[in-house]
Amino acid sequence: MAMAPEQSDQKKTRRLKAPSQTVREQAENQGKPKRPSRARRVSSKAGGPVRKAGRGLKKVFRPFRFLRRPLRFLGKILGFRYVASSWRELRQVTWPDRKTTAKLTGAVLIFSVVFGVIIAIVDFGLDKLFRLLLTQS
Repeated sequence: MAMAPEQSDQKKTRRLKAPSQTVREQAENQGKPKRPSRARRVSSKAGGPVRKAGRGLKKVFRPFRFLRRPLRFLGKILGFRYVASSWRELRQVTWPDRKTTAKLTGAVLIFSVVFGVIIAIVDFGLDKLFRLLLTQS
């Protein structure tokens, strides 16, 4: 049996699922009301003088356009972009409260003491063993 021409001519298209939200996005959406985008916050009436001042600054700095590439290159070398993106990332972090910080700090201190005692015991035992083996020969 041959396939119907209608079926063979039609191409199968895959439908991709919309990406699911990350944990950070879910937390942001639950805790905060949606903020309007920057373009919506500045109305044409309120932003008029600001926009005009921005145009004026562009006119002032227009003769220095030739410095754009060297300054970008210098910024890459000095890592300004890295610092700016790191600062942006730090502002997105949800920091723990005082109680959680105290608990986690206590857990780290207890773990460090226990691990240090275990290492000290193993070191003491190996020291005695090697002294015993080396002094017998």
